[in-house]
Parts: sequence; C-alpha cells; structure tokens
Amino acid sequence: MKVHFIAIGGSVMHNLAIALKKKGYEVSGSDDQVFDPARNNLKKHQLLPSATGWHPEKIHKGLDAVILGMHARSDNPELEKARQLNLKIWSFPEYLYEQTKNKKRVVIGGSHGKTTITSMVMHVLRHAGIRFDYMVGARIEGFDTMVGLSREAKIAVLEGDEYLSSPIDPRPKFLLYQPHIAVISGISWDHINVFPTFEDYLEQFHAFTRKIKQKGTLIYFNGDSQTVDVARQARKDIRKVAYGEHPRSHDGTKLLTGEGRETPFQLIGGHNAANAMAALQVVRALGVKSETFYQAIQSFKGASRRLQVLAESDRSTIFIDFAHAPSKLKATISAVRKRFPHRQLVACMELHTFSSLNKNFIGQYAHTMDQADLPVVYYNPETIRHKDLEMIEPAEIREAFALDRLRVYTDVGQLKDDLLHLGMENTNLLLMTSGNFNGINLYELSSQMLPEAS
Repeated sequence: MKVHFIAIGGSVMHNLAIALKKKGYEVSGSDDQVFDPARNNLKKHQLLPSATGWHPEKIHKGLDAVILGMHARSDNPELEKARQLNLKIWSFPEYLYEQTKNKKRVVIGGSHGKTTITSMVMHVLRHAGIRFDYMVGARIEGFDTMVGLSREAKIAVLEGDEYLSSPIDPRPKFLLYQPHIAVISGISWDHINVFPTFEDYLEQFHAFTRKIKQKGTLIYFNGDSQTVDVARQARKDIRKVAYGEHPRSHDGTKLLTGEGRETPFQLIGGHNAANAMAALQVVRALGVKSETFYQAIQSFKGASRRLQVLAESDRSTIFIDFAHAPSKLKATISAVRKRFPHRQLVACMELHTFSSLNKNFIGQYAHTMDQADLPVVYYNPETIRHKDLEMIEPAEIREAFALDRLRVYTDVGQLKDDLLHLGMENTNLLLMTSGNFNGINLYELSSQMLPEAS
C-alpha cells in the first residue's frame, strides 16, 4: 500500500504515518511547516519531507490513498492534483476507521477527560496482555506513538474528538468511528467557530449515540444533566451504563474497591476519579476482570500535559495541564486546591483557542478561577489578530471571569519575569494551556523556579 499525507506534520497525523510505516506501508508526506516533536519523530522514522511546502508532483496514480490533514487548506495544490487524478482522498478519522473496521471499536468521547480515560484503558489492556490498536491525543508512558495499528489486534481503542474531520469534511471525527462501546464523559460547549450555539454542539453527541453499533454499549457520566439526557434519548437497543466518581480515601490517594480494600491511585481530583470509573466500565465491557483493572491502575501516572508534574520540592509543585475550556479549567484548579488545601495556589492559564478568545464565548469562564489564591490569565493579542477576531482588552477578561483580582498579561516576557519572582514557599503553580505560552520553555522555567526540586 502506498499512502501520501497532505499535512503530515500534525500531532496525530504524523503518528498515523509512523504507525502505517510500521505496518509495512509505503508512506510519503508534505507540509509547509513541521515543528517538534513531529519533526524529530518523522526524522527518526525516515518520514520527514526533504523540503517544506506543497509538491503536486508527489501525487500520482500509483497512490492507494491520500490522507488530508486539518492543517491543509481546501485549495491545497496537492489536494487539487489528487482530485484531478480521481484518487481516493481520506480524512484522518475516515482512514482510521478503514484500518479498524473489522475490529471491536471502543470510542471515548466527551468535552473533557477523553485522553485520560483512553490512556487508562490502554494501560489496563496492556497490563492484561491484550493486543489492541489505538489512537490517543497525548503521549502515554510505555507507548512510542499516539497511534498503533496491527493486523493481529481484535480491539481498537480510539479517542473520539468532536472537531471537524478535514478541511473538506465538516463531520465531527467521532461520528466516523461507529463504536461498539462508546463513552460520553461530559458535555460542555466548545469549538464555537464550528458550533456557534450550545444546541449545535449538543446535537453532535446525540448524533454520536446514533452511530453506536446495534446492541452496542453506551457508558456515560451521570453527574452531568446534558449527558444523562443524551443517554436517555439514545436508542432502546443500546445497553446503557451510568458511572460517577469512583469512591476514594479521604486524602484522595486511594481508590476504595469495597470490602475495606484500597488501591493506590496516582492522579488527583474528582474528575480523575470519574475518569477511572469510566475506564473500569470500559474494560469490564471488554471482558477484563475488575481485579485486573485495580492491579493495573496503581502504576498509571497519567497522560502527557494532564496535571503533569514539571518540578517538585518538599513544599511546592509545578504542574502543566491541557485545560483551556471553562469546565476543564474549573475541574483542574479544584483538583489541585483539594489535594493541597494548605498550600497557596497560583493558577496561570493561556487563552489560546478560537473559542476562548471569542467575545461571544468568553463569558463562559465566569468564576472558573475563583479557587486560586493568585489567578493569572495570559493571551497574545497577535493570536487574536491571526484568528481574525475582535480584540479583547484586559478589563474585559477580568469582567468575563467575574474576578477583580485576576491578573491579566499580554506580554509574555513580563509574565515570565513575574513568575520567576514568585515566592514558591508552600506554593503550587498550575500552568494551563492548549498552546505553549508563546514559546516559553516550561521545563526550564520550572527548574529556575524550583532549583531544589527533587
């Protein structure tokens, strides 16, 4: 099989390219920009394009498939050449389904928790010695890539994103996977550029349940009224399994498994206790015993950038988290607050996505940072201009968050300098972004802030 990737440098696209090469496919690709870690990963597997840019001459009749990434535009010259030659053009999720269509598919959807639940399921299945294909939205300890494909596996575990499939395919990705086992972890409005109203967004989850295979299973969080209503309206032939937060010890460091037994648990926060219960229900549906789940979950450390510890000393911890949407932001801050009630909490988040920088959406952030002792928001005005949005002033940010004491920065240099001069004694710093704080090296910053970190 000869496969060509248009926009091979995408975070998941390049992982699919690597997975296909490992499977024995002949893979080529193009992109107008490739950044690390994709650049190094592609180079390691001899898949890095020799020159940046789009090269229509790479598109020829000998290709079995052309896979189009979201980074490419609809008028991409390679795409136009593929159309002229009547080649089969796939979106990423379409091709992933093609690779797994004869397998039992588990699709984890929801506005938050998708990556962690998917990671937990992968961790447990590997511990149980069960072979499976997978796609997950972050790097997971013990897995070389974010996509794994094989001919032998009979199960596929897929993170189900509700965003668009490709520049020419506006369907949400998770609508293409047709799960046998589906999860909805919660529903909180996001992606305002695609779903301008909450009703538009909510409809995608109704559509998701309609894609569940006949007599399949829907596992859903019962602590969210919208999710419960979506499950209630799902087809009658679907088996429905509700879950809540897994019971934990008083300090949150152990899962209570009944009969007085406790299982060590390394993640913090009620949202992760709920994620654990979702993963437990998934592996049970796959025939894995609960005992095996509890044995495996003890060694699960979490996914990359999901409350990941950057530096830690006896009385201070610096975390990085992917939180950017309102519900994620609030849950992450609450988790750190409850786990370390006697430490000062500095919560610093970057407004980076289209939704978070949109004046019609930003009011959704009201009171999401109230539990932080020092709440901080950074945004880059250039990002707003690049997204062709109406400019937002710092005072509007404070008003939207309903928090007069909120510190707002638009100068990343000043933000970095002020963070470096924080007194970190008995203090935690929580950094939250789906971006990179305009290129700040967060590992270096953390080591400078906690030079004594163990």
